[in-house]
Amino acid sequence: MVAVYSLEDIKRALSDVEMTPHIEQGFVAYSNNEAVVPPVGELLFDDPPGDTHIKYGYIKGGDIYVVKIASGFYKNPEIGLSSSSGLMLVFSQKTGALQAVLLDEGYLTNVRTAIAGRIAAKYLAPKNIQAIGVIGTGIQARMQVEYLKEDTTCRDLFVWGRSDGKVAAYVRDMEKAGFKVTSVDSPALVAKNCNVIITTTPSTIPLLFADDILPGTHITAMGSDTDTKQELDANILGRADIVVGDSLSQCRERGEISKALAAGLLEEKNVHELGRFIADKSSRKIRDNSCISVADLTGVAVQDIQIAAAVCQQLAK
Repeated sequence: MVAVYSLEDIKRALSDVEMTPHIEQGFVAYSNNEAVVPPVGELLFDDPPGDTHIKYGYIKGGDIYVVKIASGFYKNPEIGLSSSSGLMLVFSQKTGALQAVLLDEGYLTNVRTAIAGRIAAKYLAPKNIQAIGVIGTGIQARMQVEYLKEDTTCRDLFVWGRSDGKVAAYVRDMEKAGFKVTSVDSPALVAKNCNVIITTTPSTIPLLFADDILPGTHITAMGSDTDTKQELDANILGRADIVVGDSLSQCRERGEISKALAAGLLEEKNVHELGRFIADKSSRKIRDNSCISVADLTGVAVQDIQIAAAVCQQLAK
């Protein structure tokens, strides 16, 4: 019989697992060609605006393969619904039989995305984080910071968002989480005050520009996960000392790297893949106070495989 697990089941199981090492290992396996991850399936919607991604794959020699469906409909909060939804289907890699349905409502996607941001900051953020900047006010604007909190003593947070009401709610929530939060009137003001910046919006036009970025800044860009989205002016990547993408094959077609490549401002030979960057210490430049880095996170199925496997192992106990 196929096991069907609710969001409550999944959250309870995940509370007993430290997922960061699992996700990190997944990135390394992906870059070592130890994972099979086909191109992303995608549905884009205009009215109301939204997108649905189908990501799937397996790690060679593992027990399972995973098919994940995750949606983002950005006006949902206006009608009292979460902007994220979805589920994961877990199959046996030996027989193809469906083993589990994870009715996570997009929660696992949100967690694995936030953990990817934490991993990017682990390897790229300056040692002395003066202030954390966030562009956006949604789920990832919260979760990225909450996961980063575990690795830094910095509690100064600057935020910009399009909606005054959402900004006010964000400030309240993050102050309860222990941060000193300042809301500002433009993304440029976030950049002028912060040396770690996280962009979390579905914007289709650049919000940050090269002249905004201070020397020594790290940017984790995770909102641009389709070929129509863009949060960073391509000149930022052109000027950056280190550019890292979670998947080179995906980043050629979507995300910030694709825009910089198309504009001729970045050469693919100067882009590092995250898993290889983690595994190969020689690929990491010595950071100094002026080094600018960008991590472009488009979301890779290997993250879903790793988190689904860990949850299923816990739920089977």
